[in-house]
Amino acid sequence: MRVVIAGGHGNIALRLARQLAANGDQAVGIIRNPAHAADLRDSSAEPVVLDLESATTDEVAEALRGADAAVFAAGAGPGSGTARKDTVDRGAAALFGAAAELAGVRRHVQIGSMGVGRPPRPGTDEVFAAYLRAKEAAEEDLRNRDLDWTILRPGRLTDDPATGEVHLADSVDYGEISREDVASVIVAILEEGRTFRRTLEVVGGNTPIAEAVARI
Repeated sequence: MRVVIAGGHGNIALRLARQLAANGDQAVGIIRNPAHAADLRDSSAEPVVLDLESATTDEVAEALRGADAAVFAAGAGPGSGTARKDTVDRGAAALFGAAAELAGVRRHVQIGSMGVGRPPRPGTDEVFAAYLRAKEAAEEDLRNRDLDWTILRPGRLTDDPATGEVHLADSVDYGEISREDVASVIVAILEEGRTFRRTLEVVGGNTPIAEAVARI
């Protein structure tokens, strides 16, 4: 399986690339900064340099052609303001979805956020509120596309070691989950038809990942 990952240098994306390679699959990572190419190669991923904030749909579709699946793992990241939450977390996600349609890549996984669709938590600052609005708009855009999509909303991300056990459902209570476990969940759902056109939330839990996905 050939999987193209938007935001290929991200913490989840690099872990996902390594896990795909370990399974005998091929990962392709879209990156903006050419200096990050070596990190992708070290993670057994093929780098493609393309800025999703300025690229055209045709350019992104070209990077997607021949893929079996697309994963949107890009984000404006810490330190970015409200404007880039919109151009990356919403705009780039919509561009990636449109390009997947154009390239005929039906399987599409988009990483969201558990806060989407819920009232803002007390003390939420404007930048984070803008992030949640951008993520919500990106989800709505994807739901309207003719793709076999899954939206995966992880809880608070950590760099803790993988546990291999999660709580995965349509809705779960707030919690934490390691990035390694999120990557493992993505690997497990990529070819699982029962997750098509579903919005799922995931945090650390007590159910092995394969079993958690099988229960969906």
